[in-house]
Amino acid sequence: MSAAVSPPLDQPRIGGDPELLLAALDPEQREVATALHGPVAVIAGAGTGKTRAITHRIAYGVAVGAYQPTAVLAVTFTTRAAGEMRGRLQQLGARGVQARTFHSAALRQAQYFWPKAYGGEFPSVLDNRMSLVAESASRLRVRVDTARLRDLLGEISWAKVSNTTPEDYPRVATPLGRTVSGTDPETVARVFTGYEDLKRQRGRIDFEDILLCTAALLAEHDEIRTQVQRTYRHLVVDEYQDVSPLQHRLLELWRGDRAELCVVGDPAQTIHSFAGAQADFLTGFGRRHPKATVVRLVRDYRSTPQVVAAANAVMRSAQTNSGAPGSAGRGGTIDAVVLQAQRAPGPEPVLREAPDEAAEAAAIADWLSGLAARGVDYREMAVLFRINAQSPVIEQALAERNIPYLVRGGERFYERAEVRQALHALRTQARAVTELSGGEGREAVAEVQAVLGALGWTAKPPEGAGAVRERWESLAALVAVAEDLAESAEGPVDLARVVTELERRAEAQHVPTAQGVTVSTLHSAKGLEWDAVALFGIQEGSLPFVLATRPEQVAEERRLLYVGVTRAREHLHVSWSRSRGGGQATRKPSRFLDPLLPAAQRGAAAATGQRPRKKGTVLSAHCRSCGHALHDAAERKIGRHNDCPATYDEHTLTLLKEWRKQQAGEEKVPAFCVFTDATLVAIAESRPTDPTSLIKIPGLGQSKLTKYGEQVLAIMGAAPERR
Repeated sequence: MSAAVSPPLDQPRIGGDPELLLAALDPEQREVATALHGPVAVIAGAGTGKTRAITHRIAYGVAVGAYQPTAVLAVTFTTRAAGEMRGRLQQLGARGVQARTFHSAALRQAQYFWPKAYGGEFPSVLDNRMSLVAESASRLRVRVDTARLRDLLGEISWAKVSNTTPEDYPRVATPLGRTVSGTDPETVARVFTGYEDLKRQRGRIDFEDILLCTAALLAEHDEIRTQVQRTYRHLVVDEYQDVSPLQHRLLELWRGDRAELCVVGDPAQTIHSFAGAQADFLTGFGRRHPKATVVRLVRDYRSTPQVVAAANAVMRSAQTNSGAPGSAGRGGTIDAVVLQAQRAPGPEPVLREAPDEAAEAAAIADWLSGLAARGVDYREMAVLFRINAQSPVIEQALAERNIPYLVRGGERFYERAEVRQALHALRTQARAVTELSGGEGREAVAEVQAVLGALGWTAKPPEGAGAVRERWESLAALVAVAEDLAESAEGPVDLARVVTELERRAEAQHVPTAQGVTVSTLHSAKGLEWDAVALFGIQEGSLPFVLATRPEQVAEERRLLYVGVTRAREHLHVSWSRSRGGGQATRKPSRFLDPLLPAAQRGAAAATGQRPRKKGTVLSAHCRSCGHALHDAAERKIGRHNDCPATYDEHTLTLLKEWRKQQAGEEKVPAFCVFTDATLVAIAESRPTDPTSLIKIPGLGQSKLTKYGEQVLAIMGAAPERR
């Protein structure tokens, strides 16, 4: 294959000329564009131009008369992606094509057909689902805090998109090992039932109900289903690896018995199974549609060969075929592609070990500062990590070096209260300037800064995190739009022009970014890209996460790292730390980094420098989180290193502490005289099920077993197992 680079996205309007449309594509993208009929699966690796390929396919179909624009429905998962698709289709001359999210398309259909089918208007959508979950839990006397409420809401959403009813939830969730903050499946089901009852009583629906109601509407009314299928004769589905059972059911109702379906996705970027996504809909497409055309996009235009090589190495053990264009995996299973870099060479990825998290964060901040000194824009940098709890140490390191940073992602940017308020204020000011002075006023940037300054924007970001910082980030992003517009324009820019640009971006869900390093979880970074990316905390216990115990869970954690690596265009920094800080240096790099590391550094086979102990000796105990030997009595008591992630369930530990408090009160002794905190942690982590396993816990002898054993085992029997 040639090394031709894909044309830039800001190419001139093609205007629907078929030959110009095809000339803008590489050979595999052209194959997608000309595969106009029958089931089509596009397996698009990261950075291979999937949006370009599918928008050109639609535009080419319109240009040659194969498609009526209004008969095409293209669906994706985010408003940003839908907005980008609409913008590109208009640029390519395919006006009239519907490009929407699943929920937007379903809501539009339901609102139109609901009165005809059932009478009355379609129910309104809840603004605050969490309050109803809290009310349901309260009525059942289930104790919840904010974190547990969030987990319950997430689990209810998972159940609904997985087509699981409250009655079926315990039967479905238990084999899958799904737990909610220590809440047993039966209790989750009861809260779920109460939540659904409250919605019905108040005549409201939630986000997932939009899809459920639309699917029911189409399934129950043949004439409505037929009308929808006649309207949208050609379906295109982006990010198909993220489709849930409910979304797949809706797609089948839209499609009917027609073969006009084109799906696009990447098995290597399946990272949302916790939210109900099932990659088998993509990987098994060839089994369900034996006559399907399968096209593989393998040319990576985003990243340098060095970054691409790292990404391929991370996924190498998961690859099951060569990635040859047009091929499917064994048994009809469609597998991920092996990327082929198209960009010029760049720097080698930096792989760095640090003694602790603070040192790791400091090294990342220094690396970013060095890139900035060499001309890389801070807004083209990102620091990514597995969980939000890893963010503060990064934020501190950046703040200490006066590096601007942005913590929140931008997917729902235009729905934020401060953004809506700011846009309203800017529109009002623009009208006032026009009416009073005929449009003559201060230069646009100064005008925007003055208006937003009254709402909380300052030239210097506020210290610390929280709501004040998040508000400032939103306002700073709007100021940055005015600055960029003024810098790129040939003549003077007034406030009205800035407002027009912001409204255009809001319509297309084009999220602006202020001058700063993006600080984000790996999950939130999917679909984004930067010139420079630092991956923080890539050690065992963090990635794969400590709770990923089943093979399919570990495989998804590997894909999460792959997504992180492929966010980088040119500069990549991957690091891990030997300890959280102040503890034993026992952490090891993630097993997923083994292909990138020298043998001596590989986590799976790292030498400990100690001779193996005989089985049964005190020093033979190993950490249940990382697998390395434990070093002292305190670590042996809890069964893990002090700085390794805990593996106990917080709710279980809370139950044990509440029992201890009550017992100490009855005996009129200090709580530690019943059990120390370390012993309770050890009980919560080891989860004894009988007296024999309970007495093996250090700090619990025969006398305490006799005195408290039955009560402790009763608590452990009532507490759900953490998986």
